[in-house]
Amino acid sequence: MKKILIVGAGFSGAVVANTLAKTGKYIIEIVDERNHIGGNCHTERDSVTDVMVHKYGPHIFHTSNEKVWNYVNSFGNLRPFVNRVKSIYKNQVYSMPINLHTINQFYGKSFGPEEAKKWIETQGDSSITDPKTFEEQAKKFVGEKLYKAFFYGYTKKQWGTEPRNLPASILKRLPVRFNYDDNYYNDVYQGIPEEGYTAIIQKMLEHPNINVSLGKLFLSEEDNKSVYNHVFYTGPIDAYFSFRFGRLGYRTVYFKEYRGEGDFQGNAVINYADEDVAYTRVHEHKHFTPWENHSKTIYFEEYSKETEASDIPYYPKRLDKDLEILKKYESEVSKLENVTFLGRLATYRYLDMHHIIEEALVVAENFLAKDGHA
Repeated sequence: MKKILIVGAGFSGAVVANTLAKTGKYIIEIVDERNHIGGNCHTERDSVTDVMVHKYGPHIFHTSNEKVWNYVNSFGNLRPFVNRVKSIYKNQVYSMPINLHTINQFYGKSFGPEEAKKWIETQGDSSITDPKTFEEQAKKFVGEKLYKAFFYGYTKKQWGTEPRNLPASILKRLPVRFNYDDNYYNDVYQGIPEEGYTAIIQKMLEHPNINVSLGKLFLSEEDNKSVYNHVFYTGPIDAYFSFRFGRLGYRTVYFKEYRGEGDFQGNAVINYADEDVAYTRVHEHKHFTPWENHSKTIYFEEYSKETEASDIPYYPKRLDKDLEILKKYESEVSKLENVTFLGRLATYRYLDMHHIIEEALVVAENFLAKDGHA
């Protein structure tokens, strides 16, 4: 049987491993430098409160791809969950994303849908015809006041720079609704695994042909090419090449942890939009499992910072200088044989869980077809 190395035990690596292992044609070794599987989706129960905690920040599974939804559910039950985010600005609590309730509350109005649309059109900056930056996109989209309230301070904290320095594309995925729908996502399927994401990934990896080694660093393709027939790499693309062209820019997050009795904030996620509040949001994890009952609670303040060498990269910045460096790494990737780069870090893209799983399924199926095992 052919030997396969997979670097990374998150969703990308687990989906590829599971798909290949089921053919019975491959021996698969997975290595991950962390001491647990699941990557940034890792979940575990807090020993004090018994609450299921998303160790690297909130993860809500959402997709309109029925194949992806059914695939994930085949490894564990996803319970329905609607993410209803709130945002605090100047000591007032608002509903996010911006919807009819937000608009009426913010402006002290009682608009219907059509009235609200016309009102927002009058607020938007019509002089901006082709927005190039985050700030221009926001001002064109919702106007100066809503931009300053809900996007300016939060975005500046999240990305560590003035929003005018960020591309407009970051904002284009944030909806504005002219009804009272406060569901943060638009996707058909939305849920959270009953036993957490790590349990889902553990079941993906339960196969006699899959071996997982944790706390193990991947050295380089040169050290493994004589051992394995193919390498699937899901780590940072710049790290694979030992940062020879420089480091790609990322923002990372860190958390301050608190425990208490009862219910701290009454909601899973509350954003803090004011610039003078150091953290971006607070997440209280008992609210991600509303089917469970807990007398105690655990919650986290989330802070954003530049990614240093010892940090876990979260959000690719993709500024012009980053994209220039990325092109050099992608050129090196194109020269490699028997190595596949996939996932958020290896392709330097912002990807949600459903994108990652869909990509991994396609990559695995294409590999099997090319290898004669379709």
